[in-house]
Amino acid sequence: MITIGPLRLDVPVDPDASTARRWAEHELSDPIYHRGSSLLTRFLDWVVQQLDALSQVSITSNTGLLVLLGVLVALVVVVLVVAGPVRRRQHAIAAAGSAVLVDDSRNASRLRDDARAAAARGAWEAAVADWFRAVVRGLEERTVLDERPGRTADEAAGSAARRLPELADALWDGARLFDDVVYGHRRAGPGDEARMRALDTAVQASRPVWPAAVVG
Repeated sequence: MITIGPLRLDVPVDPDASTARRWAEHELSDPIYHRGSSLLTRFLDWVVQQLDALSQVSITSNTGLLVLLGVLVALVVVVLVVAGPVRRRQHAIAAAGSAVLVDDSRNASRLRDDARAAAARGAWEAAVADWFRAVVRGLEERTVLDERPGRTADEAAGSAARRLPELADALWDGARLFDDVVYGHRRAGPGDEARMRALDTAVQASRPVWPAAVVG
């Protein structure tokens, strides 16, 4: 067993080069390693090339075994340095779910200004996202919705639809568009921005329906 940092590698005492190469190819097949720079890609290619070369010869000497273990250690370093932070970011995103306002302190007016600015420069995805955030923030400022930083787009649409029933369909459509663009990485266009801007305008002009007061 080899222990490096927090990792424990349960491997045979004398792993052959072909086995090591299979381990490396299996690990490096994870898409996480292909999101970095070209320099990282070249390094990973080098690792596989070295293991491929070693697999063509019989490793019986101490020198050969040290070379093999050195390549494996280099692979472990990549796992620790590259994969660790990326996986932590992925876990953070998954934990956040499809939250609309995460660590975003902008008020509705600022969000609308930012949405217009994004649209003016053709950044349609940013514009769509900020228009929907403006919808949610505006409803919070009007106390139609309570302030809840971790609220998802669906939760915002569902709560708002109960207070603005005439806009229920538009709110649900807006929530789906927000999730598709922000979390589904769908490309947006001018039509999407116009729809979300129209939703914000309609929500601003709407009059919420409040539950009837209970008379004791």
